[in-house]
Amino acid sequence: MAPTAASAFLFLSPPRSHLHSRPRPRPRPTATILCSSSATAAGSASSTASLSLSDQLQPLSRTLLHDKPTPAADDRPTPEPTWVNPSRPRPTVLSLRRHRRRSPSAHPSSAPLQPLLRAIRALPEDADLAATLDAFFFPPPSSGPPAQTQGPSPSDALLLLNYLHPSWRKSLSLLAWLRALPSDSSFPLDTIFFNVALKSLRAARQWPHAERLALDMIASGVPLDNITYSTLITAARRCRHFAKAVEWFERMYAADGLLPDEVTYSAVLDVYAQLGMREEVLALFDRARGSGWTPDHVAFAVLAKMFGEAGDYDGIQFVFREMREVGIKPNIFVYNALLEALGKTGKPGLARSLFEEMTAQGVEPNARTLTALAKIYGRARWGRDALQLWDRMRDMKLPADNILCNTLLSMCADVGLVAEAEQLFNEMKDPECTHVPKPDKWSYTAMINIYGSNGDTDRALHLFDEMLEGGIEPNIMSYTIVIQCLGKAQRIQQAVEVLEAGLDKGLKPDDRLCGCLLSLVALSSSGEQMETVLSSLEKVNQNLVKLIRMLGRDRVGVDDDLTEELKGVLNAAAPEVRRPFCNCLIDICHNHRFPPQRARQVFQLAQTYGLYNKLHSRKDEEWSLDLRSLSVGAAKTAFDDWMQTVSERLVQQKPLPESFSVYTGSSTHKFAQGLASAFAAHLEQMAMPFHPSESHVGSFISSREDLVSWLQMSSSSAVIAG
Repeated sequence: MAPTAASAFLFLSPPRSHLHSRPRPRPRPTATILCSSSATAAGSASSTASLSLSDQLQPLSRTLLHDKPTPAADDRPTPEPTWVNPSRPRPTVLSLRRHRRRSPSAHPSSAPLQPLLRAIRALPEDADLAATLDAFFFPPPSSGPPAQTQGPSPSDALLLLNYLHPSWRKSLSLLAWLRALPSDSSFPLDTIFFNVALKSLRAARQWPHAERLALDMIASGVPLDNITYSTLITAARRCRHFAKAVEWFERMYAADGLLPDEVTYSAVLDVYAQLGMREEVLALFDRARGSGWTPDHVAFAVLAKMFGEAGDYDGIQFVFREMREVGIKPNIFVYNALLEALGKTGKPGLARSLFEEMTAQGVEPNARTLTALAKIYGRARWGRDALQLWDRMRDMKLPADNILCNTLLSMCADVGLVAEAEQLFNEMKDPECTHVPKPDKWSYTAMINIYGSNGDTDRALHLFDEMLEGGIEPNIMSYTIVIQCLGKAQRIQQAVEVLEAGLDKGLKPDDRLCGCLLSLVALSSSGEQMETVLSSLEKVNQNLVKLIRMLGRDRVGVDDDLTEELKGVLNAAAPEVRRPFCNCLIDICHNHRFPPQRARQVFQLAQTYGLYNKLHSRKDEEWSLDLRSLSVGAAKTAFDDWMQTVSERLVQQKPLPESFSVYTGSSTHKFAQGLASAFAAHLEQMAMPFHPSESHVGSFISSREDLVSWLQMSSSSAVIAG
């Protein structure tokens, strides 16, 4: 039988029978730091000489700008290796059979305990069960025929503990009562009773109580078995105390010499993956496979998720090969993990083929499957595939949740499907439509984004007002999109009013909103409008306003105050908004006619900090400049700086390549604001010999002869004008 399209790519690389053959990452080569883009050391290597200044200074940027610290849910552990003695044979990594539970000889009927169960059910959640249990098992002589003549039997105690599983407080109260019974009416409480209580705590996600009970077991001499450790590790994992899960996993070996079973092992794999400890995951998986273990669906889903988070396409191929080797068919959870992983590695075609194979195998997609696929199609801007997914969803009449519907709306924003988004949004607002949820703040935000991207400012603002009138509090993204939409429409005053209204309601602006306000400053058409925006921005970020005013002054040294102020602003901002901040600052310098050197000073400082790395590519036959991630003003500044470098090399009589190319991109987004047209106008204004490429849309090319001729002519004109 011919392989399906999804499974065909499994054979792109030679099969590997064992994980030991998986290649390890190579060490990164060191980069030589040069002090000037115009002067290169005579003995430098050719590979280093081909790098741009920003690429060479990228390691230096880490000492100039620091990453903004983010709080971690748990400390990342650095566990000691489990097997440390290489002279001894390595032990088996896990028990290939689930630890056998001690089964009672006969389960008693709960009929005699029904009065007690009803009494316990009537008690408050945090009530002490001691009085109720004493009255039932040890009634006073005057109360008639006793319900029980002695304390509970072991089977009765287990039955009660299992019954109280949904209530962890009552489970702990019952366990404490059992431990406090007098020796003549009690029985030894062995591990199984504590395990039942631990499972109740795990279900309730009460990690501190679970760990305290386990430590109490150790102090009391109650042995911890495989089930105890499995429950503790999975409880820590559910509560996202990953370091604790690793700690108890290591104790399992060191203290008691127990081997994890399949359930424990899969949980530990997930813990290591959550902590980003990929080497530990691969080592454990390798050892277990060598011990004869057959991975289950959970283990494969963990591996797929881990490789997807890391963007490791080879790792995803490894998951497919291992599944094929062990003869296991993916279930819905594995398919979902693989789809999400392929989306994060930028493989939309393979994700589509995998989805087709999934449906062909009879595995019905759920809301998470469609959510993952909608995200992939949205990122890839695949409008046709998005429409087909839309139609398939309606034909299958699958139940949708808020996450799926909001993802579909965001996908429509990405690919420009306005009518389809309006249809879904209206269905969500229709009280008679029960197959879709009601719109929440994220639904409104997605629709506002669609109208804002489409330039339909009035509809975006109307929907924002409808959101407020309906009692749905907008999030910061809603405010950011509305303000940006009004700014593009040159309704600056109205945008400021929206911001002020949000601040009055307790809105706490973030870095993205600050960037939006910076774009408002750049879009302002007059000094009065700019001052209006700056007065509001000053309430949010005083340092940004101080930097903008400093850029507008005539006398500011690039090596003193301006450098320190820009560095302080960038260090206070999140790493992902630092380049957009610089883009907006350069646009402000251009649009408001700040001193001519200011835009280039900001660009060169940002280049020193590594924010504009990988713009240049130098080969012997061609030099190229990639402007796709820049604003219009920043793109012009980067291009002028690039031309200055070429001019300097021409004066110094250094070799130049045969051709030059500039890539502005040609976004397929329906609502994209093209950089190509603005850059083409700049080239026409400067009368530069660049023309659009016939083979690459969004590229402009020039030959060495034409560019050198233009540079020489420009230089001569500048001398004559001087």
